[in-house]
Amino acid sequence: MFRSLAGFNYRVWAGGALVSNIGTWMQRTAQDWLVLTQLTHRNATAVGIVMALQFGPQLLLLPLSGFAADHFDRRRLLMVTQATLGLLALGLGILTVTGLVRLWHVYVFAFLLGCVTAIDLPARQTFVSELVGDTDLPNAVALNSTSFNAARMIGPAIAGLLIAVVGSGWIFVINAATYIAVLASLGIIRTAGLHANIRAARTPGSFTEGFRYVWKRHDLRAILLMLFLIGTFGLNFPIFISTMSVTVFHVGAGRYGLLTSMMAVGSVIGALLAAKRAQPHVAFLFVGAAVFGLGFVLAACMPSYWLFGLALLIIGISAQTLTTTASSTVQLATEPAMRGRVMAILLAVALGGTPIGAPIVGWVADRFGPRWALAIGAASGLGAAMVCIRYLVRYRGLGLSIDKGRPRFSIDGAGGQTAR
Repeated sequence: MFRSLAGFNYRVWAGGALVSNIGTWMQRTAQDWLVLTQLTHRNATAVGIVMALQFGPQLLLLPLSGFAADHFDRRRLLMVTQATLGLLALGLGILTVTGLVRLWHVYVFAFLLGCVTAIDLPARQTFVSELVGDTDLPNAVALNSTSFNAARMIGPAIAGLLIAVVGSGWIFVINAATYIAVLASLGIIRTAGLHANIRAARTPGSFTEGFRYVWKRHDLRAILLMLFLIGTFGLNFPIFISTMSVTVFHVGAGRYGLLTSMMAVGSVIGALLAAKRAQPHVAFLFVGAAVFGLGFVLAACMPSYWLFGLALLIIGISAQTLTTTASSTVQLATEPAMRGRVMAILLAVALGGTPIGAPIVGWVADRFGPRWALAIGAASGLGAAMVCIRYLVRYRGLGLSIDKGRPRFSIDGAGGQTAR
């Protein structure tokens, strides 16, 4: 399960990333709470706008982000993006601590953060293959997700406590300091031990080559459509959790952070299960999407705070199963010279739909209540499951047979594996 950590480079990278991820989740929690309770009067639409500005650049800067990941030295590129993210966190922190922050400031910083992250994410995702090589790539991707979601489990809980003690501003300052860890890890990495990937040639049409590549692949198109549905309408957790906390369960910052951490526990479990698997399997895409949708149905019906947290645990496991399987499958199925551009498209589809979905989900939460907003998340998961079924039936020859009274599903081209 932890085999990638045997390598020095990945071990150093993972340590620095964990510290930085904890700070990132602390900031996300503090930012949502700042907007919802201090800069507005429980306005979920404002939180949705912040999310739209933060994730919209994934789509806006798609050609540039994929090009940069495939053509530039990823380690040096990450040093620039991570340093810039730290400076942005510090700037927002200073404004908040001094009492000068206004809602439009948060909007501006969210957009700038989104622009830098749009360049950072494809490079960070594909840099993993340079750290471990293709053999351990699925394991390393899953461990990255484990680190990210372990930070989601720890960061919001710490932020919830610190908000009540020192306020949101100091959370942003602390996050800025955590970027020192990831910058130090990038400096310590042994460049001689990296698995160098083939660099893409700078030719006319390089910007659009990734789109043409994806369009010819039925498997990639199906995965991207699934991620679009879930990313646009289902992964709006700040809105779902904050509005349920404030308007339904009437709890404070501490318990709000705890709900986010409870979902992160499920995400960590899902990521560790993915790390244990030798190779990703298409069946887990369907299972992840279907359980994701059903988890939202349960969450929308839960009458109490703790039962809602239990539903979030299920959602966390399923979301991580789907996203980790999708990321590993796409990277392994893509030619090395195209990985940066294809991963940029994947991230743009998964996160770039937020400017569409987040304001809609926020408006539904404000107009009809948070439980109806959760119904939109349920529809996104069940819709993604239907997309997967269509792909399996049309292109992978999904078949059903009865063996000793038990149903068995077979998939062509799945290495002889049969899913029960």
